[in-house]
This record gives sequence, C-alpha cells and structure tokens, in this order.
Amino acid sequence: MRRLLGYADRISVRPDETINFKVSSEDEGTFHLDILRIRCGDDTPAGPGLKETPVEARVNGDYPARFQKTQVGSFVSVDHPRTPALESFTLQAMVWPTLLEKDEQTIMGSWHAGHRKGYAIGVVNGRLTLTIGDGSSIETLVSSASMHERHWYLVAATFDSATGEATLIQEPLVRYAGDADSARTTRPMDVRPGNGGRFIIAGHNSDDGVSGLFNGKIDTPAVTSRVLERGQMEHLLDRRIPPEVAADVVALWDFSREMNGVTAHDISPNRLHGTIVNIPTRAMKGWNHDGSEMVWTHRPEHYGAIHFHDDDLYDCDWETDAAWHVPANCRSGAFAAFLTQNDQWFYIPFYVRPPTGRPGARLALLIATCSYYAYVNNHMPIGWGDMGEHSGNAFSVIDMTDIHLHMHPEHGLSMYDNHSDGSGVAYASRLRPFLRMGPRDDLWQYNADTHITDWLEEQGIAFDVITDDDLDAEGVALLEPYASVMTTTHPEYTTTGMMQALLHYQQRGGRFIYMGGNGFYWRVALHPTLPGVMEMRRAEDGMRSWIASPGEYVMSFNGELGGLWRRNGMSPEAICGTGFAAQGFNFARPYTRTPASEDSRASWIFEGIGRDEKIGDFGSVFGGAAGAEIDSIDPQEGTPPHALVVAEATDFGVDFHWVNEEFLHTHSAVNGENCPHVRCDMVFYETPNGGAVFSTSSIAFAGSLAHNGYDNNVSRLLSNVVNRFLDPEPIPSP
Repeated sequence: MRRLLGYADRISVRPDETINFKVSSEDEGTFHLDILRIRCGDDTPAGPGLKETPVEARVNGDYPARFQKTQVGSFVSVDHPRTPALESFTLQAMVWPTLLEKDEQTIMGSWHAGHRKGYAIGVVNGRLTLTIGDGSSIETLVSSASMHERHWYLVAATFDSATGEATLIQEPLVRYAGDADSARTTRPMDVRPGNGGRFIIAGHNSDDGVSGLFNGKIDTPAVTSRVLERGQMEHLLDRRIPPEVAADVVALWDFSREMNGVTAHDISPNRLHGTIVNIPTRAMKGWNHDGSEMVWTHRPEHYGAIHFHDDDLYDCDWETDAAWHVPANCRSGAFAAFLTQNDQWFYIPFYVRPPTGRPGARLALLIATCSYYAYVNNHMPIGWGDMGEHSGNAFSVIDMTDIHLHMHPEHGLSMYDNHSDGSGVAYASRLRPFLRMGPRDDLWQYNADTHITDWLEEQGIAFDVITDDDLDAEGVALLEPYASVMTTTHPEYTTTGMMQALLHYQQRGGRFIYMGGNGFYWRVALHPTLPGVMEMRRAEDGMRSWIASPGEYVMSFNGELGGLWRRNGMSPEAICGTGFAAQGFNFARPYTRTPASEDSRASWIFEGIGRDEKIGDFGSVFGGAAGAEIDSIDPQEGTPPHALVVAEATDFGVDFHWVNEEFLHTHSAVNGENCPHVRCDMVFYETPNGGAVFSTSSIAFAGSLAHNGYDNNVSRLLSNVVNRFLDPEPIPSP
C-alpha cells in the first residue's frame, strides 16, 4: 500500500518559474526528494528500461514527513459573520436523493456533531430527520415514511422555540397510486438548538471537518427565522420572497446562477452567499425541469440543482513541503519529483516547457495532459465489474494500486468511474496525487508516452514539450514557432480551443504527426478560473463507461455541448485523417504496405523498408505496432479526399470490438474476426502552405520503436517522417 504520496501545484512550468510540491506520509521521520529528468519509464522485460537522470537542484534533499488530511466530498459552506443563530426556523429544499442506504446524510443546517449542538435536516436510511442539540441533549424527529431514490421531494423542517413543536414535511413531486412516501410528522421537543457554527448545505460540521455528506441533488434551499405555512414555502421554491415573509427570510440560495463559479448565491437581502467546495456537479436538471429546454444556458432557471457526492474532490489542499525554482537555462522536457522514504517511493510528474516565444527546437511534443486527467486514479479493474472484462475480453487483474485506490477515496476518482451513488464522474482534477501516471506504471497514457521521448532522445532529435493546458490557454500561437508538432499515444480528450489551434496550425503549413489511437474523441472543457480541473459529459454516443442523463449534456464550465467531437461538428478525421474504429487489449498486429505507399507523394516514408515487410510485428504493447485502440479513415466524417492510406493492419480477432457509434443496429458481426471496419489505417496527406499530416492511428505504435535496439522498421519509418517534416523544404501539394 502507498504510504508516501505527493502532487504539484502545476503540471507545466517555464524556466525561471517555481513549482511547489505537496507531500503526505503515513510514516514518521523524513522523506527524500530528488528532481529527475524522465526519458523512459517502461521497466517491463520487453521494454527499453527505466531511464531517468538526476538533476542538480537546491530543492533536492530530506524533509520532515507529515500526514496531510484531505477533505473529501462536496458541500456548500456559509461561513458569514451575519449568519444569525436561530431559535425558531424553517429549513426547506427540493431534494433528489441518490444513496438512501447510507446511514447519515445531512441536507442542511448548522449542526456540529462533535459539539452535539445546532440543528439540521437530513436523511437516515431513507427517512427524513430533524436533529436539534444544545451541547448536552440531542433530540431527533424521524419521518414516518421512506423516500425513493432519484425522485424529487419537497422536504422541510420547522421548529417553534416557544412551543417546542417540531414538524417534518416530506412531499413527493410525483405521486404514485398506493405509495406511501409522503409524510407530515409532528411532535414537541424539549431541547433548544445551540450554536453549532457555520451553516452547511449537503453536510454538517464535525471535529474532522465536514461529515454527513449528502448524495443527490439539492435545489433552492432556504432558511427562515420562523415557522412558515405550507403555502408560503411554495413561493420560496419559485425563488420569490413575498412581502409577508420578507423580514423572516434568512437566506434563499439560487444554484442556477454563475454556473461555473464556486459561489452559492443567496438572493435574499441578507446576501449570505456560500462557498461551493469540491466541485459538485452543476448544470443539472432541477425539480422544475419540464423537458421544454435541454440546454441549461437557454433556461438556467430549470437547472437550479447541484448534484452533491460524498466522494467529490477538487483540491487535496495540502501545504507545500518543497519548491523548485526552475533554472532559466533548463532544457524543456519531462521531469518528476521523486520521493523516497524507507521502502516507499512515489513520482510527481511535471513538464518544463520552453519560455513563451522562445522555442528550443523545431519539433514540439504535445503532452496529452487532458487525457491524463481523465484516466488518473481510475478504479476500472474493481469498479467496472463485468464491463471491464467485456471490454478487454479477459479476466481483470487487480494489483496493489487498485486495492489502494479502492480503500482511499481521498485520492479522488477518474472520469471512467462512478460516484458512490452510481452517477458518472464529470469533473477531474490534477490537484491530488496521481496514481497510474508515472514511470514504472502500466503502459498506458503517461508511461506509454515515454516510449516517444525515449526514441527522440535515442535518435538525437531535439524537441520541446508543451501540454494540453498550454495549448488551451495560448492557442495556435503556441504552435506556430514549430516546424512540426507530434502527439503522444492517446490524445483522447480535447477542448474546443485545442482543436481549433491544431486545425489552424495545419492550414498555415505546420506538419502534424499523430502518434496515437482514439484521439480527439471526447470534447472537454478546462475551467476558466479554477486551475487544474476539467469537465466532460458522456453524451449520446461513444464507447463509454457511463451515460449522462438527457438534458445534462451541456458542460457547466462554458455552456458547450459535451460528448463526442463527431457529434459536435469537428470529427477527429478533420484533425488527423482517421477516427476511432475499434479496441482490443490482448493482441496487436503488424501493418502491411498498400499500393498507395509507392505513390511518389509518400514513397519516401518507406525508404529502407521492403514492399512486403510486416511493419511492427513486435513491440512491448501487446506485441505489435497496431493495437489497443485503432483508427481508420472515413471520408464522410472528414478524411481529406486526397489522403493516402499508405499502410494498414487488419486480421484482428474477436477480442477487437467495432466502436458502437459506427453502427445503427446491434448484431453479432461487430468484432475483428467478422467486421471489415475493424482496421487500422496509417495515413499521409498534404495540407496548405507546404504542410502535411502523418497518422499512425494506433496506441501501440510507439511501443515498437525501441525493439532490437531501435533498429527496426517502425523506428526507421518514423525517422523518415520526422526528418522530412523538420526539413524546411515545403511539402508539395498533390
């Protein structure tokens, strides 16, 4: 199990800037930190070996070890000096609970469990509760009826301090014949509420932070300083404050405002705005959503719900233990802070990019950090159940990292996971320890991408590294200084700004090398103000681990429609000529040359390679160059009409599955043994102004580069492409 962990405050840093490292250890004593330049992280028997170089840095050394706690779960904190201590009150909201089997969940209140005082309305095993305590005595009123999961309810708790009468109201928005989920429960209480501290929505105060975290949607929560009649509650649900209760309204929060912000806006005159913690899911259908509008930007008042989860996480919020000021002369590349303590070790990966406007090479390697964020800390071997085995066509293998993640929710989830209530994870953050993203890990994403940095170093090809984060922030201006831009093995998740920048770069004569498979697949958004957090909605179609609810396809960060890029008017074929065709995770295949490979436009790609050679019938990723996830051309989706398929891989087996967005009706012949669409197309085509695009269309391709000491036809082919793409001589139009 991991007892030593850490993360950095940034993923990309320029020379003469500072990066901060935050470390937590369960062991006493000291830990050691070293800055390493990472060339290759593949230490498997078939790989090129672990290659990392220590960097002389003042930050290297020993540091006191300490355990740093993480607050997990989302909630709204109203810690305002004008928040009154209430004697009589009404607490009301519309709620859509999603995990009723959980023992204790607080909807809202000022309850402090450790101090045993305050008040709160909550849910225990599906029944609404009102809890009041004065520091010594506690009384709880429990509803006489249970709620149903994923149904809307008006819930309210009133308390009259003069009489001690407490009432719980539980009313379903939709009633069913013979159902008994509606209740009004009343009884007197002897205890009076003490001051429990700050007011919290979707949780309560405790000695360990915020506990009792609620799972589900909360819409239009409100607090008044007296008992309201049932009709008066209705006005507040419509976000209106009638004159007869105006003086008594403490707060009325409207979650439909500032959808990408972290402020819960109180629309009462008191302006008791709250802070939204740990990015619960926004732009969610509210209780009043009637299907008349499925885009939240058109009718935000129908999207006044926040979906809270007890395992949401944005920032672990650890304190800094060490900081490295990157030297002004530091060469761009992949780096890591390497932590060691006794038998424990951990990598904190990051990248040093070149100074703005001052490239250090003619080639840029675009690191797919957005895709890293989507996959990092995934629970797939355990959390996917049968789905993972169906996807891989093999039994799942669980390792110690899987067990660690399963036992430590404080490290957050991936976008391939479901929350504890079964809903899909729409947000992912880098402000937490990265497991499954580092050297010596699975050959997927980060570690597979080190096959490319290793090959570039071996070939003596100078390159800069830039990241998705950089490209999204700076656009095509970041790419323009480079003769060629190369991707990593799996750039699956991209923003609108990234897609537009890559298209503009190609149109202006840039040479683009696509080194992966299943690229440019999902549309995502990076938050406009919060650093290091990404949003994605798995809408409508695609090879998915979860499905967004209809009406919740539009992202909260920027109001863009989520889902596949091919459903958003910009297919991957328009970027690299090919799009996702199939996946299989047991065996890879070699490419064979096509007649188009002898066309004078592209024959130079195969210099030194025989016409009948199998290209890449070897490799450390499933044993071949075409595998894992593969792409093929589709002129209807945007493959340029002059594109040449210069090599292809076919003969895939039943373990390869044709992607579901490509066919309209399920049938048995959707695998590599029977389906001609399960294929991998290596593509070349020219772009305006002397540019060109070359696509391997395979995640496994880079895993073949180091075979036989880098002396092989995959390495030779890529060398031909890179050298020509770096040659200033324009590539002639066809």
